[in-house]
Amino acid sequence: MTGKSQLGEFLQARRSQVRPEDVGVPTYGERRRVPGLRREELALLAGVSASYYTRLEQGQSLSASPEVLEAIAGALRLDESERRYLHDLVRVDRPRTRGRRPAPERVTQAAGQLLDVLADVPAIVLGRRSDVLAWNRLGHALFAGHLDPGAPDTSAQRPNMARLVFLDRHTRELYADWPSKARAVVGSLRLVAAQYPQDTALHALLGELSAKSAEFASMWADHRVTACTVAGYEMRHPLVGSLSVIQQTLSHGPGPSVVVATTEAGSSSRAALALLAQAVTGSTVAADPARTGSPVDAA
Repeated sequence: MTGKSQLGEFLQARRSQVRPEDVGVPTYGERRRVPGLRREELALLAGVSASYYTRLEQGQSLSASPEVLEAIAGALRLDESERRYLHDLVRVDRPRTRGRRPAPERVTQAAGQLLDVLADVPAIVLGRRSDVLAWNRLGHALFAGHLDPGAPDTSAQRPNMARLVFLDRHTRELYADWPSKARAVVGSLRLVAAQYPQDTALHALLGELSAKSAEFASMWADHRVTACTVAGYEMRHPLVGSLSVIQQTLSHGPGPSVVVATTEAGSSSRAALALLAQAVTGSTVAADPARTGSPVDAA
């Protein structure tokens, strides 16, 4: 998987998703052979030559300036996450010296302390590839109660949330609107793949998911990019039934993120979460976050 092919595929996919009437391009009622904008129409909107844009989409130009990329992003109506992704893809294309191996991911002291104080809120610590590095008792019970609570402690058994969403029946049934959750996972992985183009373990994960899940392969080919930091989901938990949660990703720069699930005060969802906490009180408690910071194998 090269940055060059990703750049061309991304531009072509997004161009096909922009309707001429949405950007003021007249069609005069003609029948069009391709969906969305033509290359020359997008080039005109971006203020670049059609031949230059064609070379860029075909991966034959490595010299696009930030200003040109912003003009193309504006013509494609990209949001902030998609703009950042476009710039990352162009940087991937450019020649580079072999970089250092990514440092193994660990639960930072700050993330461990945050997980510790969030005892009454479901919380998990995720690495950039969506590996579960740690979770608190409620986080384990809500997101993956069918798994060993000590699983994050061993890299060989460490759960991966992307893999669970697409390949695990329990996790799939956990979300009433599974496609929405699945698209969020794919969009987030696209951002990470552009930021870490030499992460072989990440690309191995993407290859595995593409091979084992036709739905993942289809969503990946759609080239949607999403920085899903806050999202609401209706969950159907096998122990406490339906509850509505807001999943928020707490991240401060490079390093693991803490994902929490909150419910509205006084709601039936808050009551369901309290019932879940009672249900797992006597069960095995997950390991202390401070002890779940063993490194992940970073290829």
